[in-house]
Amino acid sequence: MSTPSALARPSGVPLTHRLAARAVLPAARLLSRLPPQRIRSALTLVRRGAAAATPQQAQAARDAMCAVSLLCAGPQGCLPRSLGTVLLCRLWGVWPTWCTGVRVVPPFAAHAWVEVDGGPVGEGVPDDYFTRLLVVAPARRDAP
Repeated sequence: MSTPSALARPSGVPLTHRLAARAVLPAARLLSRLPPQRIRSALTLVRRGAAAATPQQAQAARDAMCAVSLLCAGPQGCLPRSLGTVLLCRLWGVWPTWCTGVRVVPPFAAHAWVEVDGGPVGEGVPDDYFTRLLVVAPARRDAP
């Protein structure tokens, strides 16, 4: 027996954002098939030179990914959605914090998401709902 559900796909996403999301989607899907440590290594390399993302930038990237991909909009699409979100942000010159982890409350469930300023973006859950296991945060920039 299945549970009926409807996907919430964002509307009003600008065409330029949707086109950029379509461009990064293949890379996000490819990365999602790699082992976790390889994903972290690749993202650590890609984030170089990017400024920290704002919540609005990260939400816009997440919305764009969900608007162009049913996989990303679906309940099982958290990994490609989060990877696409960080890659799209990187195209814009910024980087949110990419995280994977588990839910704090039972039942056990793994999840991947993006954060800005310590709070999950677009997840609709409290900041402490997940425990982080792998994190790729924006690179620190030391003052000259």
